[in-house]
Amino acid sequence: MTSAAIYYHPEAYTTSGPQLMGRNAAGESFLRGFILYSQIDEYWLQVQQKEHVQNFSNTARSFDKTLPIKVVTKLNLSALSNPGVVYYPGPGIAEYAWHRAAYGHHAWSLCGITHTTATANVMDAITTLITAPVQTWDALICTSTAVKRNVENLLQAQTDYLAHRLGLQKLVLPLLPVIPLGIHSQDFTFTDSQKASARLAIGADKNTLVVLFMGRLSFHGKAHPLAMYQALQKASNKLAKHKKIVLLECGWHSNDHIAKAFEDAANLACPGVRVVTLDGRTAENRNTAWASADIFCSLSDNIQETFGITPIEAMAAGIPVVVSDWDGYKDTVRDGVDGFRIPTTMPDSGLANDLAFRHALEIDTYDMYCGLTCSLIAVDIEATANAFSKLLNSAALRKKMGAAGQLRARQLYDWAVIIPQYEALWSEQTKMRKAHTAAPAPKYPWPARMDPFAAYNSYPSRLLTLQTKLQLIDANHTIASDRLSQYRQLAMVNFAKLVIPNEDECQIILAKLGQDTALAADVINLFPSQRQAFIFRSITWLLKLGIVRVI
Repeated sequence: MTSAAIYYHPEAYTTSGPQLMGRNAAGESFLRGFILYSQIDEYWLQVQQKEHVQNFSNTARSFDKTLPIKVVTKLNLSALSNPGVVYYPGPGIAEYAWHRAAYGHHAWSLCGITHTTATANVMDAITTLITAPVQTWDALICTSTAVKRNVENLLQAQTDYLAHRLGLQKLVLPLLPVIPLGIHSQDFTFTDSQKASARLAIGADKNTLVVLFMGRLSFHGKAHPLAMYQALQKASNKLAKHKKIVLLECGWHSNDHIAKAFEDAANLACPGVRVVTLDGRTAENRNTAWASADIFCSLSDNIQETFGITPIEAMAAGIPVVVSDWDGYKDTVRDGVDGFRIPTTMPDSGLANDLAFRHALEIDTYDMYCGLTCSLIAVDIEATANAFSKLLNSAALRKKMGAAGQLRARQLYDWAVIIPQYEALWSEQTKMRKAHTAAPAPKYPWPARMDPFAAYNSYPSRLLTLQTKLQLIDANHTIASDRLSQYRQLAMVNFAKLVIPNEDECQIILAKLGQDTALAADVINLFPSQRQAFIFRSITWLLKLGIVRVI
């Protein structure tokens, strides 16, 4: 079984940052799952900053899983060939394919993952896969069949464009496996005592039925609540007189304007339903919500969604779900078994080019783009109301669907089940990579970042070659050595330590040229083969300082 180096930046794996998004929650949950269930005896990390290693170490220690850590930075990138696969917590593997190019496309495999695919940056990252040196042994994990189809649509459109523009015929694409996000199902098990305390905390007595929405409270970027409000009011009108409904919204509003928009909509659309709002950014409130709920609802209608983890969390808690028939919910929720999937309607292709163009030109922000789009996506309110009524009026149905969902969540979506799927993918990538015969690499594998001495070779009067004849300017190498030593102390010289030979190497060069003129080839032959290219180019540094001249 092959594991992978983890590209680790704390921001991608924590929910404690200033911006709590779905990718943060998914990253934090994945990391915990990887630490707990990965079949490895050492960690490999690729990091931007060394302090990130300590952050990871602290996280691993918190789960009592301490193993040796091997660290890769940009200074030793070739070390990624040891684990053989590197996992990035996003879709932008094209960028890292270019980084790999200098070491050979066979050096290691890349593995990314989709979260939202609607932002301009992400859409660009996906379409760039066509022209970047991404290989068939690389992979972009799609978290649902719906988002895989979306990725394929983007790639096909880019392929069609390049075929029209350049006559593109050959296509090299990464693997696009569907692996769902996971949960830690034990986190959603509550005792009867905990459930009673949670219901007491929100003022729900035995005649109160609690309907829960969990997640960001964003009408433009998550789930427009109006369909849920209207359906709950319709269901409430048919409920027995002694029964009451509480809608528990456990999440967070981005600002006061959005909070008031939710309040106004609820007052208008479901005046007969009491609405309780809890800040979902705290674990205590989330636990209260999960433990108190009778029914879970998420009518996602937004293109920025791709998978949707909260219905699975609800299923793990044994709560029947009412969700929209949308994106990843199509994979995770079985209509009529774990709950109900509500039909959605969207306009046909070709009717939103204006919205895409406004977003592309930054006339509309990403939030506005998502909001305008979701305003034209409808969730069937009557079907939602009927689903609510069935569940609200039947404790037996709630229990049956809740039990079915709970079993499904544990068997299919626990990280203990998902992490082996990641590792199986990484093993397959390694197998494919090793089985592929390496083709001759182009002279410049990263054309946009080519050797500056190649890119600008028309600039100088002449080029240094192995046949260039060299001579000391000073009378002997002792004088030259003293003068060079003084120059090396200057800030405008020693800033370039990366390209300067060490003092011993300089003495060898000066001693050789102190005897007589010599070809550049004769000078570099005095050095070990692994240093000859470095010494050869540094001859121009000695020319620059006026220590050596060209004859």
